[in-house]
Amino acid sequence: MSLGRILIFLGVIFALTFAIHYYLWARLVRDPGLAEPWRQIATVALIVLGASIPASMLVWRVLPRSVAIPIAWLGYLWMGAMFLTLVLLWGGELARWSWVKYAHMTAVDAGRRDFLAKVLAGGAGTLAIALSGWGFWSAIRPVEVKRLTVRLKKLPEALHGLRLVQLTDMHIGPMIGRNFVEDIVRKVNGLDADIVAITGDLIDGSVEELGETVRPLERIRSKHGTYFVTGNHEYYSGADDWLAFLGEIGIRALRNEHVELGEKGASIQVAGVDDWSAHQFGNGHGSDMSRALEGRDETKPVVLLAHQPVHFDQAREHGVDLQISGHTHGGQIFPFGLLTRLVQPFVSGLHRRGDSQIYVSCGTGYWGPPMRIAAPAEITLIELERESVG
Repeated sequence: MSLGRILIFLGVIFALTFAIHYYLWARLVRDPGLAEPWRQIATVALIVLGASIPASMLVWRVLPRSVAIPIAWLGYLWMGAMFLTLVLLWGGELARWSWVKYAHMTAVDAGRRDFLAKVLAGGAGTLAIALSGWGFWSAIRPVEVKRLTVRLKKLPEALHGLRLVQLTDMHIGPMIGRNFVEDIVRKVNGLDADIVAITGDLIDGSVEELGETVRPLERIRSKHGTYFVTGNHEYYSGADDWLAFLGEIGIRALRNEHVELGEKGASIQVAGVDDWSAHQFGNGHGSDMSRALEGRDETKPVVLLAHQPVHFDQAREHGVDLQISGHTHGGQIFPFGLLTRLVQPFVSGLHRRGDSQIYVSCGTGYWGPPMRIAAPAEITLIELERESVG
């Protein structure tokens, strides 16, 4: 990225951060008429918290990790709390406007206006703190296994009950470390998996920084191996280096190709495509569904590993039986998933269109704010069963 684009990006971040925090100051400090010294304390706190957001994105390049980590935690925690506060304030403003219109008031006296401002600020602030605590606990607690049954018409009877474990969007990096990875490995190894699939956004950082943190994944056990496809975050972190490293620890990347797994006469095809955005990064990267499925046996079921759900229309056109994806985090912090629906056809769960199905995981880790609300993290155990025909 050129220096000019970096400066424009930083300029947008700073301008947006300032605008949001001015609005928060107006609604939480100015309008309720907060008394001194609380007014000054709240103003300074908002300035510090606002500065922590861009700081959390930059400190990794200029400060030692021991200093950068607490700054990042503060910035990302506040990012999540800020989002929740904004949503609650906007909801409160809409309710207040509706009430005034319903009451047929052309004006509201000063006393009532001040009272409504205090109610809005107090209610939004209190609820945002409570929701932030719940979301934080939900994000950092041990990840649970989500069990799912998917029926496929072409599945050979001998493979009825095949167990596929999906990991996705782990986002190993500044906020998620080796202890998390080792816990995931222990849980996966307790599931007696036939196939393990990692559907992208595994890391946030370079191999040099995170290689040893990721290395425990080499201990994952399954009958037919572990397979990987790139997500968009791999391309921010040196995708080619990561593909080489994963190969060294026994994880096979499927780059617009497929493999056949199983026994003679009873097998399943697993295909994988590069991330939807990969073509932007050159060097031979880019999603190619036709190439991934070229030469496959159409009498056998194919499971497609694709990071983004947006691949699904192409997958259906090529006769894919099941696509498994991530990327959306299930919205991660409700109601952010409503915005995700504007760019992705599915946000979470199992969906069917004709003979093709797609499962979108809420993700195994988290990105940005260490919070999850109404979108719990998951290790997904997909048990494939033969669907009766007729």
